[in-house]
Amino acid sequence: MDKGVGTGRTIRVGQREIFFVEAGSGPALVLLHGGGPGASGVSNYSRNIEELAQRFRVIVPDMPGYGRSSKWVDRSDPFGDLARATGGLLDELGIAAAHLIGNSYGGAAALRLAMDRPDKVNRLILMGPGGVGTTRALPTPGLRELLNYYTGSGPSREKIVRFIREYLVYDGSAVPDELIETRYQASLDPEVVANPPLRRPSGPLALRTLWRMDFTRDRRLRAVTHPALVIWGTDDKVNRPAGGRMLAGAMPNCDLYMAANVGHWVQWERAELFNALATAFLEAKS
Repeated sequence: MDKGVGTGRTIRVGQREIFFVEAGSGPALVLLHGGGPGASGVSNYSRNIEELAQRFRVIVPDMPGYGRSSKWVDRSDPFGDLARATGGLLDELGIAAAHLIGNSYGGAAALRLAMDRPDKVNRLILMGPGGVGTTRALPTPGLRELLNYYTGSGPSREKIVRFIREYLVYDGSAVPDELIETRYQASLDPEVVANPPLRRPSGPLALRTLWRMDFTRDRRLRAVTHPALVIWGTDDKVNRPAGGRMLAGAMPNCDLYMAANVGHWVQWERAELFNALATAFLEAKS
């Protein structure tokens, strides 16, 4: 058991070990978490798993580089690598196709899987996903804070408090100290400190990597015909809310919901709203 929300186990996917928690029964639903320091599947979706598991077989992995999963990520194509890991997990579990919910980094992984292996995806919910025009302009204050967490003086409690309370959510006072402490301790994993999973591309191939990480440059985006729901907080300080309209305009079967007075963590800040939207969308007949 993991924090009382489901059964946790580790499975071999290619050259990696992927830890995941599973709860409920019904159509398969994979929840992919964001890329902030100390993130994990259960901590990101702590307010959603139990509710969604009443109607779905909910599978919540720790993404490569995070939690209890293997800590390396392909730097040359990170979103593609995360998509391969997600698709590989479904293959290992014998799941032909699943609904995907992805937040931020996990949203980018979900969208990339829909492009690379469209047969593995049924319906798609993206919350403030990465890779939507983020490489064409200077990083947002929140993304800058995230990318700088392991640089300079290295990780610290002060840095993670600032990131979570000032940039991740709309109302920082609502975040309990216990959640921040859990994230902070997870961020200190020596393997992660030595090789952070999310950082700015560098070196001679940096430009090519940046192109791969921007979905608006990928012609396949308009061929993503899966029923999709994009949910974005109007006060998101990590990924720009304008990305929501960009996706809705590009994907032919994409609905958009802008949540007022919400930051980057809609599923946590407005859990009741998110759970209701997700359930209604995933169970829609058409």
